[in-house]
Amino acid sequence: MWSALARCPTLLIAAPASGQGKTSVTAALARWQVRLGRRVRVFKCGPDFLDPHWLALASGQPVDNLDLWMNGEADVRARLHAAARNSDLILIEGVMGLFDGEPSAADLAARFGIPVLAVVDAGAMVGTFGALVHGLRHYRPGLPWAGVLANRVAGDGHTQMLRAAVHTEDGPWLGALPRDEALALPERHLGLVQAFELPDALARLDAWADAMAATPLGQWGPADWQQVAVGFEAPDGAAQRLPHLLQGRRVALARDAAFAFVYPANVQTLRDLGAEVVTFSPLANEPVPDADALWLPGGYPELHAEALAAADRTRAGVARHVQAGRPVWAECGGMLALLEALTLVDGRRVPMWGLLPGEARMQPRLAALGPHAWPTPWGTLRGHSFHYSTLQTVLPPLAHTTPARGHGRGEAIWQHGPVLASYFHAWFASAPAAAAQLLSSPGLRAVAPPHAAGVSVP
Repeated sequence: MWSALARCPTLLIAAPASGQGKTSVTAALARWQVRLGRRVRVFKCGPDFLDPHWLALASGQPVDNLDLWMNGEADVRARLHAAARNSDLILIEGVMGLFDGEPSAADLAARFGIPVLAVVDAGAMVGTFGALVHGLRHYRPGLPWAGVLANRVAGDGHTQMLRAAVHTEDGPWLGALPRDEALALPERHLGLVQAFELPDALARLDAWADAMAATPLGQWGPADWQQVAVGFEAPDGAAQRLPHLLQGRRVALARDAAFAFVYPANVQTLRDLGAEVVTFSPLANEPVPDADALWLPGGYPELHAEALAAADRTRAGVARHVQAGRPVWAECGGMLALLEALTLVDGRRVPMWGLLPGEARMQPRLAALGPHAWPTPWGTLRGHSFHYSTLQTVLPPLAHTTPARGHGRGEAIWQHGPVLASYFHAWFASAPAAAAQLLSSPGLRAVAPPHAAGVSVP
Protein backbone atom coordinates (compact mmCIF):
# COMPACT_ATOMS: atom_id res chain seq x y z
CA MET A 1 0.00 0.00 0.00
CA TRP A 2 1.42 3.38 -1.00
CA SER A 3 0.64 6.72 0.61
CA ALA A 4 2.22 9.87 2.05
CA LEU A 5 3.70 11.62 -0.98
CA ALA A 6 7.08 13.27 -0.51
CA ARG A 7 7.82 15.94 -3.13
CA CYS A 8 11.25 17.09 -4.23
CA PRO A 9 12.76 18.68 -7.36
CA THR A 10 14.23 15.78 -9.33
CA LEU A 11 16.17 15.44 -12.58
CA LEU A 12 17.37 12.39 -14.49
CA ILE A 13 20.54 13.30 -16.42
CA ALA A 14 20.68 11.22 -19.60
CA ALA A 15 22.45 11.23 -22.98
CA PRO A 16 22.32 9.61 -26.42
CA ALA A 17 25.16 7.21 -25.52
CA SER A 18 27.92 6.46 -23.05
CA GLY A 19 30.87 8.84 -22.97
CA GLN A 20 28.83 12.04 -23.39
CA GLY A 21 29.74 13.44 -19.98
CA LYS A 22 26.76 12.43 -17.82
CA THR A 23 28.91 11.90 -14.74
CA SER A 24 30.75 15.21 -14.99
CA VAL A 25 27.51 17.14 -15.64
CA THR A 26 25.69 15.43 -12.76
CA ALA A 27 28.64 15.98 -10.44
CA ALA A 28 28.98 19.61 -11.53
CA LEU A 29 25.32 20.34 -10.84
CA ALA A 30 25.44 18.52 -7.50
CA ARG A 31 28.58 20.33 -6.39
CA TRP A 32 27.20 23.73 -7.41
CA GLN A 33 23.94 23.18 -5.56
CA VAL A 34 25.78 21.96 -2.45
CA ARG A 35 27.89 25.11 -2.55
CA LEU A 36 24.64 27.09 -2.57
CA GLY A 37 23.70 25.36 0.68
CA ARG A 38 21.22 22.83 -0.68
CA ARG A 39 20.95 19.22 0.47
CA VAL A 40 21.50 17.13 -2.65
CA ARG A 41 21.01 13.39 -2.98
CA VAL A 42 22.39 11.70 -6.08
CA PHE A 43 21.60 8.25 -7.48
CA LYS A 44 23.10 6.25 -10.33
CA CYS A 45 21.02 4.21 -12.79
CA GLY A 46 22.04 0.60 -13.21
CA PRO A 47 24.85 -1.43 -11.67
CA ASP A 48 27.92 0.79 -11.27
CA PHE A 49 30.65 1.13 -8.65
CA LEU A 50 32.83 3.88 -10.19
CA ASP A 51 30.63 6.83 -11.13
CA PRO A 52 29.12 6.87 -7.61
CA HIS A 53 32.54 7.73 -6.13
CA TRP A 54 32.51 11.04 -8.02
CA LEU A 55 28.85 11.69 -7.33
CA ALA A 56 29.32 11.04 -3.60
CA LEU A 57 32.27 13.43 -3.44
CA ALA A 58 30.22 16.09 -5.23
CA SER A 59 27.12 15.73 -3.07
CA GLY A 60 28.63 14.77 0.28
CA GLN A 61 26.09 11.94 0.51
CA PRO A 62 26.20 8.19 -0.20
CA VAL A 63 25.09 7.27 -3.72
CA ASP A 64 22.75 4.32 -4.20
CA ASN A 65 21.98 2.56 -7.46
CA LEU A 66 18.51 2.52 -9.01
CA ASP A 67 17.60 -0.26 -11.41
CA LEU A 68 14.04 -1.47 -11.94
CA TRP A 69 15.26 -5.03 -12.51
CA MET A 70 18.07 -5.33 -9.96
CA ASN A 71 16.40 -3.36 -7.16
CA GLY A 72 12.79 -3.96 -8.03
CA GLU A 73 10.26 -1.14 -8.24
CA ALA A 74 9.38 -1.19 -4.53
CA ASP A 75 13.03 -0.75 -3.51
CA VAL A 76 13.55 2.09 -6.02
CA ARG A 77 10.39 3.82 -4.80
CA ALA A 78 11.41 3.48 -1.15
CA ARG A 79 14.85 4.99 -1.81
CA LEU A 80 13.43 7.91 -3.77
CA HIS A 81 10.76 8.58 -1.14
CA ALA A 82 13.36 8.58 1.65
CA ALA A 83 15.59 10.92 -0.36
CA ALA A 84 12.69 13.28 -1.11
CA ARG A 85 11.86 13.56 2.58
CA ASN A 86 15.42 14.59 3.49
CA SER A 87 16.71 16.52 0.47
CA ASP A 88 16.27 19.78 -1.40
CA LEU A 89 17.20 18.21 -4.72
CA ILE A 90 17.48 14.71 -6.20
CA LEU A 91 19.72 14.03 -9.20
CA ILE A 92 19.84 10.69 -10.99
CA GLU A 93 22.60 9.91 -13.45
CA GLY A 94 21.42 7.69 -16.29
CA VAL A 95 23.20 4.68 -17.76
CA MET A 96 24.48 4.27 -21.33
CA GLY A 97 22.06 6.01 -23.71
CA LEU A 98 18.64 7.19 -22.56
CA PHE A 99 16.81 4.26 -24.18
CA ASP A 100 19.53 1.62 -23.81
CA GLY A 101 19.12 -1.39 -21.56
CA GLU A 102 16.22 -3.43 -20.24
CA PRO A 103 15.10 -1.56 -18.23
CA SER A 104 16.50 1.75 -19.48
CA ALA A 105 16.92 5.14 -17.85
CA ALA A 106 13.87 6.22 -19.85
CA ASP A 107 11.86 3.41 -18.25
CA LEU A 108 12.81 4.73 -14.80
CA ALA A 109 11.90 8.31 -15.76
CA ALA A 110 8.54 7.23 -17.20
CA ARG A 111 7.69 4.97 -14.27
CA PHE A 112 8.16 7.73 -11.66
CA GLY A 113 7.45 10.85 -13.73
CA ILE A 114 11.01 12.18 -13.47
CA PRO A 115 11.93 14.95 -15.95
CA VAL A 116 14.89 14.17 -18.22
CA LEU A 117 17.80 16.55 -18.72
CA ALA A 118 19.45 15.58 -22.01
CA VAL A 119 23.23 16.00 -22.11
CA VAL A 120 24.81 15.79 -25.57
CA ASP A 121 28.52 15.91 -26.42
CA ALA A 122 28.38 18.61 -29.10
CA GLY A 123 32.13 18.82 -29.68
CA ALA A 124 31.97 17.69 -33.30
CA MET A 125 28.54 18.87 -34.45
CA VAL A 126 26.21 21.80 -34.92
CA GLY A 127 22.91 21.13 -36.72
CA THR A 128 22.98 17.44 -35.89
CA PHE A 129 22.86 18.46 -32.23
CA GLY A 130 19.30 19.65 -32.79
CA ALA A 131 18.39 16.40 -34.54
CA LEU A 132 19.72 14.31 -31.64
CA VAL A 133 17.85 16.40 -29.10
CA HIS A 134 14.66 16.15 -31.18
CA GLY A 135 15.01 12.36 -31.32
CA LEU A 136 15.58 12.04 -27.59
CA ARG A 137 12.63 14.31 -26.88
CA HIS A 138 10.09 12.56 -29.10
CA TYR A 139 11.24 8.94 -29.48
CA ARG A 140 9.07 7.95 -26.53
CA PRO A 141 5.84 9.95 -26.40
CA GLY A 142 4.95 11.32 -23.00
CA LEU A 143 8.45 11.06 -21.53
CA PRO A 144 8.84 13.76 -18.83
CA TRP A 145 11.25 16.41 -20.11
CA ALA A 146 13.31 19.15 -18.45
CA GLY A 147 15.50 20.45 -21.26
CA VAL A 148 18.87 20.11 -22.97
CA LEU A 149 22.45 20.96 -22.10
CA ALA A 150 25.36 20.87 -24.55
CA ASN A 151 28.69 19.48 -23.35
CA ARG A 152 32.29 19.95 -24.55
CA VAL A 153 31.49 23.07 -26.53
CA ALA A 154 34.30 24.96 -28.33
CA GLY A 155 33.28 28.53 -27.45
CA ASP A 156 30.63 31.24 -27.53
CA GLY A 157 30.11 31.07 -31.30
CA HIS A 158 29.67 27.31 -31.17
CA THR A 159 27.23 27.70 -28.28
CA GLN A 160 25.08 30.15 -30.24
CA MET A 161 24.89 27.82 -33.25
CA LEU A 162 23.96 24.86 -31.06
CA ARG A 163 21.24 26.82 -29.32
CA ALA A 164 19.81 27.88 -32.69
CA ALA A 165 19.74 24.22 -33.79
CA VAL A 166 17.35 23.23 -31.00
CA HIS A 167 13.68 23.47 -31.98
CA THR A 168 11.48 25.41 -29.60
CA GLU A 169 9.40 22.32 -28.77
CA ASP A 170 12.56 20.38 -27.86
CA GLY A 171 13.85 22.87 -25.27
CA PRO A 172 14.25 24.54 -23.00
CA TRP A 173 17.90 25.35 -23.65
CA LEU A 174 19.69 24.98 -20.32
CA GLY A 175 23.19 25.97 -21.36
CA ALA A 176 26.56 24.67 -22.50
CA LEU A 177 29.69 23.48 -20.74
CA PRO A 178 33.09 24.08 -22.35
CA ARG A 179 35.58 21.49 -23.48
CA ASP A 180 38.49 21.34 -21.05
CA GLU A 181 40.77 18.34 -21.45
CA ALA A 182 42.61 19.26 -18.27
CA LEU A 183 39.44 18.49 -16.30
CA ALA A 184 38.46 15.32 -18.18
CA LEU A 185 38.04 12.26 -16.01
CA PRO A 186 40.73 9.62 -16.59
CA GLU A 187 39.52 6.11 -17.38
CA ARG A 188 40.83 2.56 -17.22
CA HIS A 189 39.54 -0.86 -18.24
CA LEU A 190 36.53 -0.97 -15.89
CA GLY A 191 35.54 2.68 -16.21
CA LEU A 192 36.42 5.95 -14.51
CA VAL A 193 39.39 6.24 -12.19
CA GLN A 194 38.06 6.38 -8.64
CA ALA A 195 37.75 9.87 -7.21
CA PHE A 196 39.82 9.14 -4.10
CA GLU A 197 42.78 8.19 -6.31
CA LEU A 198 43.16 11.73 -7.67
CA PRO A 199 44.52 14.37 -5.27
CA ASP A 200 42.82 17.15 -7.25
CA ALA A 201 39.40 15.47 -7.45
CA LEU A 202 37.59 18.13 -5.42
CA ALA A 203 39.31 20.94 -7.33
CA ARG A 204 38.04 19.38 -10.56
CA LEU A 205 34.53 19.28 -9.16
CA ASP A 206 34.71 22.92 -8.14
CA ALA A 207 35.89 23.91 -11.62
CA TRP A 208 32.95 22.02 -13.13
CA ALA A 209 30.61 23.67 -10.62
CA ASP A 210 31.91 27.11 -11.60
CA ALA A 211 31.15 26.33 -15.25
CA MET A 212 27.68 25.06 -14.32
CA ALA A 213 26.98 28.23 -12.34
CA ALA A 214 27.24 30.27 -15.55
CA THR A 215 24.56 28.26 -17.39
CA PRO A 216 20.81 28.91 -17.36
CA LEU A 217 20.43 25.67 -15.38
CA GLY A 218 22.98 26.85 -12.84
CA GLN A 219 21.02 30.06 -12.40
CA TRP A 220 17.67 28.40 -11.75
CA GLY A 221 15.79 29.81 -8.78
CA PRO A 222 13.22 28.20 -6.46
CA ALA A 223 10.35 28.65 -8.91
CA ASP A 224 12.33 26.94 -11.68
CA TRP A 225 13.17 23.97 -9.50
CA GLN A 226 9.56 23.57 -8.48
CA GLN A 227 8.72 23.02 -12.15
CA VAL A 228 10.59 19.68 -11.93
CA ALA A 229 9.30 18.63 -8.51
CA VAL A 230 8.17 15.00 -8.35
CA GLY A 231 6.02 13.26 -5.75
CA PHE A 232 7.21 9.85 -4.50
CA GLU A 233 4.88 7.56 -2.58
CA ALA A 234 5.94 6.01 0.70
CA PRO A 235 6.29 2.25 1.05
CA ASP A 236 4.44 0.27 3.64
CA GLY A 237 6.58 0.58 6.76
CA ALA A 238 6.09 -3.01 7.80
CA ALA A 239 7.39 -4.23 4.44
CA GLN A 240 10.61 -2.26 4.92
CA ARG A 241 11.56 -3.73 8.30
CA LEU A 242 14.01 -6.61 8.05
CA PRO A 243 14.32 -9.45 10.54
CA HIS A 244 17.59 -9.31 12.47
CA LEU A 245 19.01 -12.45 10.90
CA LEU A 246 22.57 -11.25 11.58
CA GLN A 247 21.97 -9.91 15.07
CA GLY A 248 25.16 -10.07 17.12
CA ARG A 249 27.32 -11.01 14.12
CA ARG A 250 30.38 -9.03 13.13
CA VAL A 251 31.30 -8.77 9.44
CA ALA A 252 34.81 -7.73 8.42
CA LEU A 253 34.81 -5.88 5.08
CA ALA A 254 37.98 -5.30 3.01
CA ARG A 255 37.88 -1.66 1.89
CA ASP A 256 40.59 0.23 0.00
CA ALA A 257 41.64 1.03 -3.58
CA ALA A 258 41.94 -2.69 -4.39
CA PHE A 259 38.57 -3.58 -2.82
CA ALA A 260 36.37 -0.58 -3.57
CA PHE A 261 33.43 -2.08 -5.44
CA VAL A 262 30.92 -1.92 -2.61
CA TYR A 263 27.33 -0.79 -2.89
CA PRO A 264 26.59 1.44 0.13
CA ALA A 265 23.12 -0.15 0.11
CA ASN A 266 24.72 -3.56 0.67
CA VAL A 267 26.47 -2.36 3.81
CA GLN A 268 23.24 -0.78 5.01
CA THR A 269 21.33 -4.02 4.34
CA LEU A 270 23.75 -5.94 6.55
CA ARG A 271 23.32 -3.36 9.30
CA ASP A 272 19.54 -3.49 8.92
CA LEU A 273 19.84 -7.26 9.36
CA GLY A 274 21.55 -6.60 12.70
CA ALA A 275 25.21 -7.04 11.73
CA GLU A 276 28.11 -4.88 12.84
CA VAL A 277 30.29 -4.06 9.81
CA VAL A 278 33.97 -3.22 10.38
CA THR A 279 36.50 -2.40 7.66
CA PHE A 280 40.20 -3.06 7.11
CA SER A 281 42.73 -2.43 4.33
CA PRO A 282 44.64 -5.31 2.76
CA LEU A 283 46.72 -2.78 0.78
CA ALA A 284 47.92 -1.34 4.08
CA ASN A 285 48.59 -4.91 5.26
CA GLU A 286 46.20 -4.40 8.14
CA PRO A 287 45.21 -7.38 10.27
CA VAL A 288 41.80 -8.90 9.65
CA PRO A 289 39.50 -7.82 12.48
CA ASP A 290 38.13 -10.57 14.67
CA ALA A 291 34.79 -11.26 13.04
CA ASP A 292 32.14 -13.91 12.48
CA ALA A 293 32.27 -13.45 8.70
CA LEU A 294 34.55 -11.93 6.08
CA TRP A 295 33.46 -10.06 2.94
CA LEU A 296 36.03 -9.52 0.18
CA PRO A 297 34.33 -7.29 -2.43
CA GLY A 298 35.38 -6.54 -5.98
CA GLY A 299 37.82 -3.90 -7.08
CA TYR A 300 41.20 -3.67 -8.76
CA PRO A 301 43.46 -6.41 -7.35
CA GLU A 302 45.18 -6.55 -10.75
CA LEU A 303 46.44 -2.97 -10.27
CA HIS A 304 47.81 -3.80 -6.82
CA ALA A 305 48.80 -7.43 -7.26
CA GLU A 306 52.35 -7.09 -5.89
CA ALA A 307 51.18 -5.15 -2.84
CA LEU A 308 48.50 -7.73 -2.09
CA ALA A 309 50.98 -10.57 -2.55
CA ALA A 310 53.25 -8.88 -0.01
CA ALA A 311 50.43 -8.27 2.52
CA ASP A 312 51.56 -11.13 4.75
CA ARG A 313 49.74 -9.97 7.86
CA THR A 314 46.42 -9.64 6.03
CA ARG A 315 46.91 -12.96 4.27
CA ALA A 316 47.66 -14.71 7.56
CA GLY A 317 44.52 -13.20 9.10
CA VAL A 318 42.35 -14.37 6.22
CA ALA A 319 43.93 -17.84 6.49
CA ARG A 320 43.16 -18.03 10.22
CA HIS A 321 39.58 -16.95 9.54
CA VAL A 322 39.19 -19.69 6.92
CA GLN A 323 40.88 -22.33 9.08
CA ALA A 324 38.47 -21.49 11.88
CA GLY A 325 35.60 -22.40 9.53
CA ARG A 326 34.14 -18.90 9.49
CA PRO A 327 32.28 -17.90 6.31
CA VAL A 328 33.84 -15.82 3.56
CA TRP A 329 31.97 -14.17 0.67
CA ALA A 330 34.42 -13.17 -2.10
CA GLU A 331 33.10 -11.21 -5.09
CA CYS A 332 35.08 -10.91 -8.32
CA GLY A 333 38.27 -9.05 -7.33
CA GLY A 334 37.96 -10.39 -3.81
CA MET A 335 37.93 -13.88 -5.29
CA LEU A 336 41.06 -13.15 -7.36
CA ALA A 337 42.98 -12.22 -4.22
CA LEU A 338 42.20 -15.63 -2.69
CA LEU A 339 43.53 -17.60 -5.66
CA GLU A 340 46.92 -19.22 -6.02
CA ALA A 341 48.07 -16.75 -8.67
CA LEU A 342 46.98 -13.95 -10.98
CA THR A 343 48.53 -13.47 -14.42
CA LEU A 344 48.47 -9.83 -15.50
CA VAL A 345 47.89 -8.53 -19.03
CA ASP A 346 51.64 -8.13 -19.55
CA GLY A 347 52.14 -11.83 -18.81
CA ARG A 348 53.57 -11.51 -15.30
CA ARG A 349 52.33 -14.22 -12.94
CA VAL A 350 51.90 -12.89 -9.39
CA PRO A 351 51.32 -15.34 -6.51
CA MET A 352 48.24 -14.42 -4.51
CA TRP A 353 46.99 -15.66 -1.12
CA GLY A 354 46.60 -19.33 -2.06
CA LEU A 355 43.39 -19.92 -0.12
CA LEU A 356 41.21 -20.86 -3.10
CA PRO A 357 42.35 -23.46 -5.67
CA GLY A 358 42.90 -22.01 -9.12
CA GLU A 359 44.46 -19.18 -11.07
CA ALA A 360 43.07 -16.24 -13.01
CA ARG A 361 44.39 -14.46 -16.08
CA MET A 362 43.62 -10.87 -17.02
CA GLN A 363 42.36 -10.39 -20.58
CA PRO A 364 42.76 -7.33 -22.83
CA ARG A 365 39.05 -7.50 -23.61
CA LEU A 366 35.93 -7.74 -21.51
CA ALA A 367 35.22 -11.34 -20.49
CA ALA A 368 31.66 -10.90 -19.20
CA LEU A 369 29.12 -8.15 -18.63
CA GLY A 370 25.45 -8.20 -17.73
CA PRO A 371 22.75 -8.59 -15.09
CA HIS A 372 22.40 -11.95 -13.34
CA ALA A 373 20.16 -13.64 -10.80
CA TRP A 374 21.10 -16.35 -8.32
CA PRO A 375 18.08 -18.40 -7.17
CA THR A 376 18.57 -19.73 -3.63
CA PRO A 377 16.23 -21.31 -1.08
CA TRP A 378 16.23 -17.99 0.78
CA GLY A 379 15.25 -15.86 -2.20
CA THR A 380 16.73 -14.82 -5.53
CA LEU A 381 19.71 -12.51 -5.30
CA ARG A 382 19.98 -10.14 -8.22
CA GLY A 383 23.09 -8.33 -9.36
CA HIS A 384 25.56 -8.27 -12.23
CA SER A 385 28.97 -9.36 -13.49
CA PHE A 386 31.65 -7.21 -15.13
CA HIS A 387 35.16 -8.61 -15.42
CA TYR A 388 38.23 -8.80 -17.62
CA SER A 389 39.71 -11.97 -16.14
CA THR A 390 39.02 -15.67 -16.63
CA LEU A 391 39.42 -18.34 -13.97
CA GLN A 392 40.72 -21.89 -14.10
CA THR A 393 39.99 -24.07 -11.09
CA VAL A 394 39.50 -27.73 -10.25
CA LEU A 395 36.54 -26.85 -8.04
CA PRO A 396 33.12 -27.95 -9.32
CA PRO A 397 30.59 -25.12 -9.26
CA LEU A 398 28.15 -25.19 -6.36
CA ALA A 399 25.64 -23.23 -8.44
CA HIS A 400 25.31 -20.91 -11.42
CA THR A 401 23.61 -17.58 -11.79
CA THR A 402 21.03 -17.03 -14.51
CA PRO A 403 21.62 -14.24 -17.05
CA ALA A 404 18.70 -11.83 -16.92
CA ARG A 405 18.63 -11.32 -20.67
CA GLY A 406 18.16 -15.00 -21.50
CA HIS A 407 21.46 -15.24 -23.36
CA GLY A 408 25.09 -15.61 -22.39
CA ARG A 409 26.50 -17.81 -19.65
CA GLY A 410 25.74 -17.83 -15.97
CA GLU A 411 28.48 -17.08 -13.47
CA ALA A 412 29.69 -20.02 -11.39
CA ILE A 413 29.44 -19.94 -7.60
CA TRP A 414 32.31 -21.88 -6.05
CA GLN A 415 32.56 -23.23 -2.51
CA HIS A 416 35.80 -24.28 -0.86
CA GLY A 417 35.39 -25.00 2.83
CA PRO A 418 33.81 -21.90 4.36
CA VAL A 419 34.59 -19.79 1.27
CA LEU A 420 31.92 -18.87 -1.28
CA ALA A 421 33.29 -17.05 -4.31
CA SER A 422 32.04 -15.82 -7.67
CA TYR A 423 32.37 -13.15 -10.33
CA PHE A 424 28.77 -12.29 -9.42
CA HIS A 425 28.23 -8.95 -7.64
CA ALA A 426 25.10 -9.30 -5.51
CA TRP A 427 22.62 -6.54 -4.63
CA PHE A 428 21.87 -7.64 -1.06
CA ALA A 429 18.56 -5.80 -0.76
CA SER A 430 17.07 -7.96 -3.54
CA ALA A 431 17.02 -10.95 -1.15
CA PRO A 432 18.14 -9.97 2.37
CA ALA A 433 17.67 -13.47 3.79
CA ALA A 434 19.94 -14.89 1.09
CA ALA A 435 22.50 -12.16 1.75
CA ALA A 436 22.43 -13.07 5.43
CA GLN A 437 23.03 -16.67 4.49
CA LEU A 438 26.21 -15.76 2.59
CA LEU A 439 27.69 -14.48 5.84
CA SER A 440 26.20 -17.08 8.20
CA SER A 441 27.37 -20.50 9.32
CA PRO A 442 29.06 -22.10 6.28
CA GLY A 443 27.44 -25.45 6.97
CA LEU A 444 24.03 -23.92 6.30
CA ARG A 445 24.82 -22.28 3.00
CA ALA A 446 24.83 -25.17 0.55
CA VAL A 447 21.60 -26.82 1.66
CA ALA A 448 18.00 -25.79 2.06
CA PRO A 449 16.91 -24.45 5.45
CA PRO A 450 14.58 -26.70 7.51
CA HIS A 451 11.44 -24.86 6.40
CA ALA A 452 12.39 -25.40 2.73
CA ALA A 453 12.90 -29.14 2.80
CA GLY A 454 13.37 -30.65 -0.61
CA VAL A 455 14.66 -27.41 -2.12
CA SER A 456 18.30 -27.24 -3.18
CA VAL A 457 20.48 -24.54 -4.60
CA PRO A 458 20.53 -24.89 -8.40
